[in-house]
Amino acid sequence: MTPLYDRDGWIWLDGEWLSWRDASTHLLTHTLHYGMGCFEGVRAYAGPRGTHLFRVAEHTRRLLDSAHALDIPLSFRAGTLIQAQRDCLKRNGLSNAYLKPTVFLGAEGLGLRAKGLSTHVMIAAWDLGEYISAEAATFGLRALTSSWARHHVNISLCRAKTNGHYVNSMLALNTAVKAGFDETIMLDPEGYVAEASAANVFLLRDGVLHTPEISSCLQGITRDSVIRLAREVLGFEVRERRITRDELYTADEAFLTGTAAEILPLRELDGRHIGARAGAPRPEEPISEDSITARLQRLYKQVTRAELDDGLAVFNEWLMPG
Repeated sequence: MTPLYDRDGWIWLDGEWLSWRDASTHLLTHTLHYGMGCFEGVRAYAGPRGTHLFRVAEHTRRLLDSAHALDIPLSFRAGTLIQAQRDCLKRNGLSNAYLKPTVFLGAEGLGLRAKGLSTHVMIAAWDLGEYISAEAATFGLRALTSSWARHHVNISLCRAKTNGHYVNSMLALNTAVKAGFDETIMLDPEGYVAEASAANVFLLRDGVLHTPEISSCLQGITRDSVIRLAREVLGFEVRERRITRDELYTADEAFLTGTAAEILPLRELDGRHIGARAGAPRPEEPISEDSITARLQRLYKQVTRAELDDGLAVFNEWLMPG
Protein backbone atom coordinates (compact mmCIF):
# COMPACT_ATOMS: atom_id res chain seq x y z
CA MET A 1 0.00 0.00 0.00
CA THR A 2 1.41 3.38 -1.02
CA PRO A 3 1.97 5.69 1.98
CA LEU A 4 -0.53 8.52 2.12
CA TYR A 5 2.21 11.14 1.90
CA ASP A 6 3.73 9.63 -1.27
CA ARG A 7 1.33 10.57 -4.03
CA ASP A 8 0.58 13.20 -6.62
CA GLY A 9 -2.12 15.76 -6.02
CA TRP A 10 -3.09 19.03 -4.39
CA ILE A 11 -4.01 20.07 -0.86
CA TRP A 12 -5.88 23.28 0.04
CA LEU A 13 -4.34 25.25 2.90
CA ASP A 14 -5.71 28.61 4.02
CA GLY A 15 -6.95 29.47 0.55
CA GLU A 16 -3.84 28.36 -1.33
CA TRP A 17 -3.10 25.16 -3.25
CA LEU A 18 0.01 23.20 -2.31
CA SER A 19 1.38 20.22 -4.19
CA TRP A 20 0.69 17.04 -2.21
CA ARG A 21 4.33 16.20 -1.43
CA ASP A 22 5.20 19.79 -0.49
CA ALA A 23 2.27 20.24 1.91
CA SER A 24 3.77 20.33 5.40
CA THR A 25 3.61 22.09 8.74
CA HIS A 26 6.10 22.79 11.50
CA LEU A 27 7.02 20.12 14.07
CA LEU A 28 6.01 22.51 16.86
CA THR A 29 2.50 22.99 15.51
CA HIS A 30 0.35 23.40 18.62
CA THR A 31 -2.35 20.90 17.59
CA LEU A 32 0.25 18.16 17.07
CA HIS A 33 1.27 18.49 20.73
CA TYR A 34 -2.07 19.07 22.44
CA GLY A 35 -4.78 17.75 20.11
CA MET A 36 -6.67 21.06 20.07
CA GLY A 37 -8.29 21.07 16.65
CA CYS A 38 -11.26 19.64 14.80
CA PHE A 39 -11.97 17.87 11.54
CA GLU A 40 -14.59 16.29 9.31
CA GLY A 41 -14.79 13.25 7.08
CA VAL A 42 -16.82 13.86 3.92
CA ARG A 43 -17.63 11.38 1.17
CA ALA A 44 -17.84 12.01 -2.57
CA TYR A 45 -19.50 9.47 -4.83
CA ALA A 46 -19.72 8.90 -8.57
CA GLY A 47 -23.32 8.89 -9.76
CA PRO A 48 -25.26 8.80 -13.03
CA ARG A 49 -24.83 12.57 -13.43
CA GLY A 50 -21.21 12.76 -12.33
CA THR A 51 -19.44 13.19 -9.01
CA HIS A 52 -21.20 14.71 -6.02
CA LEU A 53 -20.48 15.40 -2.36
CA PHE A 54 -22.84 13.86 0.18
CA ARG A 55 -24.27 16.24 2.80
CA VAL A 56 -21.25 18.54 2.54
CA ALA A 57 -23.23 21.49 3.93
CA GLU A 58 -24.04 19.57 7.12
CA HIS A 59 -20.45 18.38 7.51
CA THR A 60 -19.13 21.90 7.01
CA ARG A 61 -21.57 23.33 9.52
CA ARG A 62 -20.44 20.75 12.07
CA LEU A 63 -16.81 21.72 11.42
CA LEU A 64 -17.64 25.37 12.09
CA ASP A 65 -19.66 24.42 15.18
CA SER A 66 -16.77 22.31 16.49
CA ALA A 67 -14.30 25.18 16.04
CA HIS A 68 -16.68 27.60 17.74
CA ALA A 69 -17.24 25.24 20.68
CA LEU A 70 -13.45 24.90 21.04
CA ASP A 71 -13.14 28.71 20.88
CA ILE A 72 -10.92 28.52 17.81
CA PRO A 73 -11.50 31.59 15.60
CA LEU A 74 -12.03 30.92 11.88
CA SER A 75 -11.78 33.48 9.11
CA PHE A 76 -13.37 31.21 6.47
CA ARG A 77 -17.12 31.00 5.98
CA ALA A 78 -19.07 27.87 5.11
CA GLY A 79 -19.47 28.79 1.44
CA THR A 80 -15.72 29.18 0.96
CA LEU A 81 -14.99 25.84 2.61
CA ILE A 82 -17.66 24.03 0.60
CA GLN A 83 -16.30 25.44 -2.65
CA ALA A 84 -12.78 24.45 -1.65
CA GLN A 85 -13.97 20.87 -1.13
CA ARG A 86 -15.59 20.85 -4.57
CA ASP A 87 -12.41 22.24 -6.10
CA CYS A 88 -10.32 19.67 -4.24
CA LEU A 89 -12.15 16.88 -6.07
CA LYS A 90 -11.64 18.52 -9.45
CA ARG A 91 -7.97 19.38 -8.96
CA ASN A 92 -7.21 15.84 -7.88
CA GLY A 93 -9.35 14.21 -10.58
CA LEU A 94 -11.39 12.23 -8.06
CA SER A 95 -14.85 10.73 -8.42
CA ASN A 96 -15.16 8.44 -5.38
CA ALA A 97 -13.25 10.07 -2.56
CA TYR A 98 -12.87 10.82 1.13
CA LEU A 99 -12.24 14.45 2.08
CA LYS A 100 -10.78 15.59 5.38
CA PRO A 101 -11.22 19.29 6.20
CA THR A 102 -9.16 19.99 9.32
CA VAL A 103 -8.77 23.03 11.58
CA PHE A 104 -5.50 23.29 13.50
CA LEU A 105 -3.46 25.79 15.49
CA GLY A 106 -0.05 27.07 14.42
CA ALA A 107 3.47 26.94 15.84
CA GLU A 108 3.75 30.41 17.38
CA GLY A 109 3.97 28.91 20.86
CA LEU A 110 3.38 25.88 23.05
CA GLY A 111 1.76 25.36 26.42
CA LEU A 112 -1.83 25.47 27.64
CA ARG A 113 -1.78 29.27 27.88
CA ALA A 114 -0.18 29.83 24.48
CA LYS A 115 -1.33 33.15 23.06
CA GLY A 116 -1.36 34.59 19.56
CA LEU A 117 -1.73 31.23 17.81
CA SER A 118 -2.68 31.32 14.16
CA THR A 119 -5.60 29.20 12.94
CA HIS A 120 -5.21 27.11 9.80
CA VAL A 121 -7.64 25.11 7.69
CA MET A 122 -6.55 22.38 5.31
CA ILE A 123 -8.55 20.14 2.96
CA ALA A 124 -7.17 16.94 1.47
CA ALA A 125 -9.01 14.35 -0.63
CA TRP A 126 -8.08 10.86 -1.78
CA ASP A 127 -9.61 7.69 -3.14
CA LEU A 128 -10.77 5.76 -0.08
CA GLY A 129 -10.86 2.45 -1.92
CA GLU A 130 -12.58 -0.45 -0.16
CA TYR A 131 -12.66 0.98 3.35
CA ILE A 132 -14.79 -1.89 4.60
CA SER A 133 -14.57 -5.39 3.16
CA ALA A 134 -17.56 -6.85 1.39
CA GLU A 135 -17.41 -9.66 3.94
CA ALA A 136 -17.92 -7.25 6.84
CA ALA A 137 -20.85 -5.56 5.11
CA THR A 138 -22.44 -8.93 4.31
CA PHE A 139 -21.68 -11.09 7.35
CA GLY A 140 -21.37 -8.42 10.04
CA LEU A 141 -18.88 -7.46 12.74
CA ARG A 142 -17.86 -9.09 15.99
CA ALA A 143 -17.52 -6.52 18.76
CA LEU A 144 -16.29 -6.32 22.34
CA THR A 145 -17.68 -3.96 24.95
CA SER A 146 -14.82 -1.66 25.93
CA SER A 147 -13.47 -1.10 29.42
CA TRP A 148 -12.65 2.43 28.25
CA ALA A 149 -15.60 4.77 28.91
CA ARG A 150 -16.75 7.33 26.37
CA HIS A 151 -16.55 11.04 27.12
CA HIS A 152 -18.80 12.82 29.59
CA VAL A 153 -20.48 16.14 28.80
CA ASN A 154 -18.66 17.83 31.70
CA ILE A 155 -15.28 16.39 30.73
CA SER A 156 -15.15 17.24 27.05
CA LEU A 157 -17.21 18.67 24.19
CA CYS A 158 -19.08 15.58 23.04
CA ARG A 159 -20.68 17.28 20.04
CA ALA A 160 -17.40 18.61 18.70
CA LYS A 161 -15.45 16.38 16.33
CA THR A 162 -12.19 17.10 18.10
CA ASN A 163 -8.77 15.68 17.17
CA GLY A 164 -7.89 14.73 20.74
CA HIS A 165 -11.10 12.72 21.28
CA TYR A 166 -9.84 9.98 19.02
CA VAL A 167 -7.14 8.88 21.46
CA ASN A 168 -10.06 7.46 23.46
CA SER A 169 -11.38 5.72 20.33
CA MET A 170 -8.01 4.22 19.44
CA LEU A 171 -7.40 2.88 22.94
CA ALA A 172 -10.75 1.11 22.86
CA LEU A 173 -10.47 -0.20 19.32
CA ASN A 174 -6.89 -1.43 19.68
CA THR A 175 -7.83 -3.37 22.81
CA ALA A 176 -10.69 -5.08 20.95
CA VAL A 177 -8.62 -5.85 17.85
CA LYS A 178 -5.81 -7.36 19.92
CA ALA A 179 -8.42 -9.63 21.54
CA GLY A 180 -9.51 -10.85 18.10
CA PHE A 181 -12.59 -8.66 17.53
CA ASP A 182 -13.45 -6.33 14.63
CA GLU A 183 -14.89 -3.42 16.58
CA THR A 184 -15.67 -2.13 20.06
CA ILE A 185 -18.81 -0.80 21.72
CA MET A 186 -18.16 2.02 24.18
CA LEU A 187 -20.33 2.87 27.17
CA ASP A 188 -20.80 6.31 28.67
CA PRO A 189 -19.59 7.04 32.23
CA GLU A 190 -22.96 5.86 33.61
CA GLY A 191 -22.76 2.52 31.79
CA TYR A 192 -25.16 3.14 28.91
CA VAL A 193 -24.28 2.42 25.28
CA ALA A 194 -22.65 5.45 23.64
CA GLU A 195 -21.19 4.44 20.27
CA ALA A 196 -18.57 2.30 18.55
CA SER A 197 -14.98 3.53 18.15
CA ALA A 198 -15.99 5.91 15.35
CA ALA A 199 -19.59 5.02 14.49
CA ASN A 200 -23.09 5.36 15.91
CA VAL A 201 -25.12 2.36 17.07
CA PHE A 202 -28.65 1.21 16.18
CA LEU A 203 -30.69 -1.78 17.27
CA LEU A 204 -33.99 -3.22 16.09
CA ARG A 205 -36.40 -4.79 18.56
CA ASP A 206 -39.99 -5.82 17.77
CA GLY A 207 -40.15 -3.64 14.66
CA VAL A 208 -38.85 -0.44 16.31
CA LEU A 209 -35.41 1.09 15.73
CA HIS A 210 -33.55 2.44 18.75
CA THR A 211 -30.36 4.52 18.94
CA PRO A 212 -28.58 6.19 21.88
CA GLU A 213 -29.65 9.75 22.55
CA ILE A 214 -27.11 12.45 21.78
CA SER A 215 -25.22 13.07 25.01
CA SER A 216 -21.84 11.34 25.17
CA CYS A 217 -21.76 10.32 21.49
CA LEU A 218 -21.15 12.33 18.35
CA GLN A 219 -24.18 13.67 16.49
CA GLY A 220 -23.42 11.63 13.39
CA ILE A 221 -24.52 12.83 9.99
CA THR A 222 -24.88 9.25 8.71
CA ARG A 223 -26.89 8.57 11.89
CA ASP A 224 -29.23 11.42 10.99
CA SER A 225 -29.49 10.18 7.38
CA VAL A 226 -30.46 6.68 8.54
CA ILE A 227 -33.06 8.02 10.98
CA ARG A 228 -34.69 10.04 8.21
CA LEU A 229 -34.59 7.19 5.69
CA ALA A 230 -36.00 4.72 8.22
CA ARG A 231 -38.84 7.05 9.19
CA GLU A 232 -39.70 8.75 5.91
CA VAL A 233 -39.09 5.96 3.40
CA LEU A 234 -39.40 2.66 5.26
CA GLY A 235 -41.99 3.90 7.76
CA PHE A 236 -40.24 2.74 10.93
CA GLU A 237 -40.55 4.28 14.35
CA VAL A 238 -37.14 5.45 15.62
CA ARG A 239 -36.57 6.12 19.30
CA GLU A 240 -33.56 8.07 20.60
CA ARG A 241 -32.98 7.07 24.21
CA ARG A 242 -30.62 5.50 26.72
CA ILE A 243 -29.73 1.91 25.83
CA THR A 244 -28.11 -0.79 27.97
CA ARG A 245 -25.62 -3.30 26.63
CA ASP A 246 -27.95 -6.25 27.30
CA GLU A 247 -30.46 -4.65 24.93
CA LEU A 248 -27.87 -5.12 22.21
CA TYR A 249 -27.41 -8.76 23.27
CA THR A 250 -31.13 -9.41 22.85
CA ALA A 251 -31.84 -7.21 19.83
CA ASP A 252 -33.39 -8.65 16.67
CA GLU A 253 -30.78 -6.75 14.63
CA ALA A 254 -28.03 -4.24 15.30
CA PHE A 255 -25.82 -2.14 13.05
CA LEU A 256 -23.28 0.70 13.03
CA THR A 257 -23.33 3.89 10.95
CA GLY A 258 -20.57 6.29 9.92
CA THR A 259 -19.37 8.34 6.97
CA ALA A 260 -16.60 5.94 5.99
CA ALA A 261 -18.25 2.73 7.25
CA GLU A 262 -21.73 3.65 5.92
CA ILE A 263 -23.98 0.90 7.42
CA LEU A 264 -22.42 -2.24 8.88
CA PRO A 265 -24.25 -5.12 10.58
CA LEU A 266 -23.26 -5.96 14.14
CA ARG A 267 -23.47 -9.73 14.38
CA GLU A 268 -21.94 -10.46 17.77
CA LEU A 269 -21.23 -8.59 21.00
CA ASP A 270 -19.20 -10.08 23.85
CA GLY A 271 -19.68 -13.58 22.46
CA ARG A 272 -23.48 -13.20 22.22
CA HIS A 273 -25.01 -13.78 18.81
CA ILE A 274 -27.26 -10.79 18.07
CA GLY A 275 -30.63 -11.79 16.66
CA ALA A 276 -30.61 -15.32 18.03
CA ARG A 277 -34.14 -14.85 19.40
CA ALA A 278 -35.34 -13.63 16.02
CA GLY A 279 -33.65 -16.43 14.11
CA ALA A 280 -30.87 -14.33 12.59
CA PRO A 281 -28.36 -16.24 10.44
CA ARG A 282 -25.39 -17.80 12.14
CA PRO A 283 -21.87 -16.32 11.72
CA GLU A 284 -21.10 -18.43 8.66
CA GLU A 285 -24.20 -17.13 6.85
CA PRO A 286 -24.76 -13.69 5.31
CA ILE A 287 -27.40 -11.41 6.79
CA SER A 288 -30.82 -11.83 5.23
CA GLU A 289 -31.64 -9.60 2.27
CA ASP A 290 -35.03 -9.04 3.92
CA SER A 291 -33.49 -7.75 7.15
CA ILE A 292 -33.95 -4.10 8.07
CA THR A 293 -30.17 -3.70 8.08
CA ALA A 294 -29.89 -4.94 4.49
CA ARG A 295 -32.84 -2.81 3.38
CA LEU A 296 -31.23 0.29 4.87
CA GLN A 297 -27.90 -0.61 3.27
CA ARG A 298 -29.52 -0.76 -0.16
CA LEU A 299 -31.50 2.42 0.41
CA TYR A 300 -28.48 4.35 1.68
CA LYS A 301 -26.48 3.19 -1.34
CA GLN A 302 -29.23 4.41 -3.67
CA VAL A 303 -29.28 7.83 -2.03
CA THR A 304 -25.52 8.37 -1.75
CA ARG A 305 -24.89 7.16 -5.32
CA ALA A 306 -27.67 9.40 -6.68
CA GLU A 307 -29.66 6.43 -7.95
CA LEU A 308 -32.87 8.16 -6.92
CA ASP A 309 -36.29 7.31 -8.27
CA ASP A 310 -39.23 9.70 -7.94
CA GLY A 311 -40.00 8.47 -4.43
CA LEU A 312 -36.54 9.48 -3.22
CA ALA A 313 -36.22 12.78 -5.09
CA VAL A 314 -36.55 14.76 -1.86
CA PHE A 315 -33.09 13.51 -0.88
CA ASN A 316 -31.48 15.27 -3.84
CA GLU A 317 -30.93 18.11 -1.37
CA TRP A 318 -28.21 15.97 0.22
CA LEU A 319 -26.17 15.86 -3.00
CA MET A 320 -23.92 18.66 -4.25
CA PRO A 321 -22.05 18.41 -7.57
CA GLY A 322 -18.30 18.06 -7.16
